[in-house]
Amino acid sequence: MLKSFLKAAAICLILNGCYFSNDGIRLINRDTLFGTPPSMVRVEKGDTLYSISRRYSIPLKDLIQINGLRPPYTLKVGQTLRLPSTQYHIVKKGDTLYSVSRQYNVDLTTLSRVNDLQPPYTLHVGQKLLLSGTISGNSRSYQAAQDKKASVSSASKSKTAQTSGKKQAPKKVSSTPYTPPKNRTAKFLWPVKGTVVSNFGVIGKGRKNDGINIKAARGTDVKAADKGTVAYAGNELKGFGNLILIKHTDGWITAYAHNDKLLVKKGQKVIKGEKIATVGSTGSVDSPQLHFEVRAGKKAVDPRKYLP
Repeated sequence: MLKSFLKAAAICLILNGCYFSNDGIRLINRDTLFGTPPSMVRVEKGDTLYSISRRYSIPLKDLIQINGLRPPYTLKVGQTLRLPSTQYHIVKKGDTLYSVSRQYNVDLTTLSRVNDLQPPYTLHVGQKLLLSGTISGNSRSYQAAQDKKASVSSASKSKTAQTSGKKQAPKKVSSTPYTPPKNRTAKFLWPVKGTVVSNFGVIGKGRKNDGINIKAARGTDVKAADKGTVAYAGNELKGFGNLILIKHTDGWITAYAHNDKLLVKKGQKVIKGEKIATVGSTGSVDSPQLHFEVRAGKKAVDPRKYLP
């Protein structure tokens, strides 16, 4: 049960914060997908402090403190909550995930989760690490962390090594700079044959769709838009149903949601046009359709611009 929860939390970093239109088409909140949480959030029906903290990867205690909330922490629809500001650490040579966690007094597990890092937690010079939520008014602690950053000595590193015992030290940062996704000239393949029922962009009333929704008959083949490696295949994330994420060799990512059957597994390599699933209505939609996204790294782009 715990393992499934952790997997779902990791995927939330990729597909986090969602809305629904009146016709039941799944829409994704672009402001939180691969981005920085907003400074304010409006409470909607069904929201709890816990669900909001998970949606924006913010510690629950920080959310409570910045809003001055008291037990029993009851929320009202339409209520506006402040969100802690977000801070980042830019990886420099010699950094490890452990040293960064100690530097900012952030739990190592939380740091790895919110940045979707897996063992051996290899970092790259220039990589931006999200430090989770940091309360704006608590600038002293953050400034202290910044000051400490400039004064980390070899003696402190030695002490850390001594206290770690026989545990294997985290892998040191690679000197290879982080490489952003390449500009893409090749077209993706249409993942399914059908009718587009929701386009990319603003839908109305502040709602945005980070992809397109394609209506098709249940059981229609869903194909990989290009060759790559399956980064996720499962249904732990509520609302998306059976979801597949494919990482492509040039740093781009495609997402396929609401499938009926999944025909690939995490880690599996696929070729362009390979059947990976069948169209369904799993998750939060009522009719068979595929929600399809194209991302240049963390940036959502209009899939139509990259389809033939």
